[in-house]
Amino acid sequence: MNLLHRWLCSSSRWKQTVEKFVVPWVLDGIDLGSRALEIGPGYGATTDVLRMRAAQLTCVEIDRKLAEALRQRTQNQNVTVVWQDATEMQFADESFDSAVCFTMLHHVPSPSLQNRLLKQVARVLRPGGTFAGTDSLGGKRMRVLHCFDTLVPVPPETFEDRLRAAGFTDVKLDLNPYAFRFRARKPPA
Repeated sequence: MNLLHRWLCSSSRWKQTVEKFVVPWVLDGIDLGSRALEIGPGYGATTDVLRMRAAQLTCVEIDRKLAEALRQRTQNQNVTVVWQDATEMQFADESFDSAVCFTMLHHVPSPSLQNRLLKQVARVLRPGGTFAGTDSLGGKRMRVLHCFDTLVPVPPETFEDRLRAAGFTDVKLDLNPYAFRFRARKPPA
């Protein structure tokens, strides 16, 4: 992430936005179960909210410094932070009841790697487990924020098919003026 993006994602304003709008919108009516997986927590604004909704929260973060900072900040809580690439997760099959990701898929550097991440999530979810998240819609503001940064927009009009190709069913997408949210389920055994 570039300096502006880092500043925004670590700001109290973003934390308030996540707490008031983003997480409630994405998780409305969703039970995370006892073992939840968060992909790409970054500075941990979403982690702070999610840890109250699951008995055990595991976070996978690709940025070593961010992973270590979040690990230290959540020490002695119900949070485990793992420095790992979510396209090659080292967890056993069917390890989690649910998985979530918030406004991070566009940071995965190619559609093929995004698809690999989706397949990994399907692999580590238990049968019947839920995958939910959100990502930003493209546009000029998004491009400015990501200047000299990774930006591979996720087109909502193709994302349902991509989730199905990764092994999910019961896929649902909703849009607002800024973002889309998705919900999908791993088929029961």
